[in-house]
Amino acid sequence: MTTTTLNLPAPRRGLLLTPAGWSGVLLATLVVTALVPVLNLLVPADSVFHLSDFYVQLAGKIMCYAICALAMDLIWGYTGILSLGHGLFFALGGYGMGMYLMRQIGRDGNYQSDLPDFMVFLDWKALPWHWAWSDSFALQMLLVLVVPGLLAFVFGFFAFRSRIKGVYFSIITQAMTFAAMLLFFRNETGFGGNNGFTDFKRILDIPIAQPSTRMVLFVITGLTLIGFYLMARAIVNSKFGRVLQAIRDAESRVMFTGYNPLAYKLAIWTLSAVMCGVAGALYVPQVGIINPGEMSAAASIEIAIWAAVGGRATLIGPIVGAFFVNGAKSWFTQVFPEFWLYFLGALFIAVTLFLPQGLVGLVDRLKGAKKEERA
Repeated sequence: MTTTTLNLPAPRRGLLLTPAGWSGVLLATLVVTALVPVLNLLVPADSVFHLSDFYVQLAGKIMCYAICALAMDLIWGYTGILSLGHGLFFALGGYGMGMYLMRQIGRDGNYQSDLPDFMVFLDWKALPWHWAWSDSFALQMLLVLVVPGLLAFVFGFFAFRSRIKGVYFSIITQAMTFAAMLLFFRNETGFGGNNGFTDFKRILDIPIAQPSTRMVLFVITGLTLIGFYLMARAIVNSKFGRVLQAIRDAESRVMFTGYNPLAYKLAIWTLSAVMCGVAGALYVPQVGIINPGEMSAAASIEIAIWAAVGGRATLIGPIVGAFFVNGAKSWFTQVFPEFWLYFLGALFIAVTLFLPQGLVGLVDRLKGAKKEERA
């Protein structure tokens, strides 16, 4: 993967969305807030129209991934910064939520202690300092935003000020993520070591396993994805977005015209990290676990694959890519588990060679071909 762009579209100024685009947003909102809840909660389980809890959870998980893919598109598709470390920001948001959920277990754990079970097992006598706010939902959600954002800001400031770019930037983001993963694997850091956090019981004192709670989490995730999409669309349609596209294509020329790329790159880089942190926080209560594996090299690379498969610099493309790749992954791992990685590798190679603009670009080309035939 390289950061070189090829025939990527420039952001268009004007209306936020076309009438067809607003219709799509309205349809997606209705599906998330009305159709799925009705099919899951109200339609009888023996009905052919019933949507099972498994598929609701799967869709919720993929929507969290789609938020990460959207964040990747903002920095890679529109700014030309290929990050192979966004899995770290996703995991940090997940750990922020996981710490609160572990405190919500209370004395319902196996050891019936106010401390999380893994701390009792490791003979901890008190909570470490970084767990001080973990019993407050509001403060933990603030940390979900602040910790990934602050880490991204500090890292990005020094990296961008040093004008590190291209494959070198990708490598150091991967190194940063790998170092964090090794740190979180250590039991003495107070993050559950290899096992991480799991066995959650409640959120805001509400049982987390009951169907209505899981549906609320699903709806919140869907609305968050839609909100981030509209925010991203507003960004790329603005003057700020046009400067990002100019930085992507010719950063030196941008500097010669009087703009400071550092401020623009740092702003979008930090925003994308915060988006991934929010995605991680929404992911954990729906999936029920968070561990250092979310910081693995493969996890971060997959985020870039979703954006590439769907179509860079399109915003909707990475969302489509996240659903397509993870939907295929879910099917392949059930039917042909031993062939999943081969399929993923072949898919990425095919997209790189034959579909540089991804699935969305393929659809646009097919539409163009049909128009030519009619003409």
